Amino acid sequence: MQWNIDSYKNYKALQQPIYEDENKFNEIVNELKTYPPLIFAMEARELKNELAKACTGEAFLLQGGDCAESFDEFNANNIRDMFKLFLQMALILQFGGSKKVVKVARMAGQFAKPRSSDYEEKNGIKLPSYRGDIINSYEFSESARKADPIRMLKAYTQSSSTLNLLRAFSVGGLADLKQVHKWNLGFVRRPDIDNRYADLTARVTQAIDFLECCGITSENDARLKESKIYTSHEALLLPYEAALTRVDSLSGDYYDCSAHMLWIGERTRGLDDAHVHFLSGVKNPIGVKISSNANASDILALADKLNPQDEAGRLNIIIRMGAEKISNLDKIFKELAKENRKIVYSIDPMHGNTQSVNGYKTRKFDDILDEVKNFWHIARANNIIPGGVHFEMTGQNVTECLGGSVGVSESDLARRYETQCDPRLNADQALELAFLIAELMKQ
Repeated sequence: MQWNIDSYKNYKALQQPIYEDENKFNEIVNELKTYPPLIFAMEARELKNELAKACTGEAFLLQGGDCAESFDEFNANNIRDMFKLFLQMALILQFGGSKKVVKVARMAGQFAKPRSSDYEEKNGIKLPSYRGDIINSYEFSESARKADPIRMLKAYTQSSSTLNLLRAFSVGGLADLKQVHKWNLGFVRRPDIDNRYADLTARVTQAIDFLECCGITSENDARLKESKIYTSHEALLLPYEAALTRVDSLSGDYYDCSAHMLWIGERTRGLDDAHVHFLSGVKNPIGVKISSNANASDILALADKLNPQDEAGRLNIIIRMGAEKISNLDKIFKELAKENRKIVYSIDPMHGNTQSVNGYKTRKFDDILDEVKNFWHIARANNIIPGGVHFEMTGQNVTECLGGSVGVSESDLARRYETQCDPRLNADQALELAFLIAELMKQ
């Protein structure tokens, strides 16, 4: 079937909500179609060019952010702290690994979440599952769990505000390398992390001082004071994505202007399903989550569908198998290496390592680290370039993932467990991982 913005409706669409008031739903979607794009096609093309370098090992993808953005937690301080965490992690990876770091945030649109069950039951009451703030509310009540199309408008407005602030931070001085000492989030308590970061910033400052002696300053070279962060989210709610898809006036191509990069989840990557069909027709960089259920043939078929021209930077395969099953990747990479496709391979060590402890969904830092290390070693053993990482993380001092040098214990989980969906790394844990990954990059 020939692709158009609405042709996905002819395919099976999983994980979609049911809206009771169809007229209201259509009214909201039609209103969204009149709204300005959140990103521009040129920006998406820039990201594709950056990711093309990750295919060859010249650059490295750092993708991360909230599990699911929240309407209630939306404020400038949270956005600022996430931005600063990205700057810190990118500095560690770029300085330690001697590669350019492409920063892609799970922000300004990460509102919809796939669920393993359509319903949730508490105390004998059964209600529709929470599917993210763009669809319904986390509150456990009948009215709150109804899919409400008006929430799409609020998601758009919040995404627009978040993007505006990210752009302001990027060029407004916060990203200036002369301010590197001020990027500390203020709650790094572990001396080992704090001391390593202080040593790194001292070396960066020394390098900047040398450049200034040569006449290269942040005043005459924007590269020293500006830092681009792109946005991404799972393209789950297809009516919202279609409503924000536009034709680029320069190229005539379609771009999903809700984010620079979109990805397809493990649950919705069916080759002949609606999500794959829809994203096959837009020109943004595309990611696909791959679990231990996949094989090399599945990945190659997705590549044929989503990147038929084998364009570098177009397709990011995001591995998410779990520490216990990551060994399955060896066979897959052996087959993929023979094909030599232009694909960015990155590791999401979060989603395959979720477990329940004392009634809390959590993840162990050691499992996360093990999956990253094994991904790296398996890739290298098969002449595959490890192109990036994908984390659920926050700039806040939460206690949602166990372990790390900060020592979050089972008894700590209740102290600051704030996620509405999946557990996130806090800033200490994210920085610790960045140092460890930088060591892998050196090898």
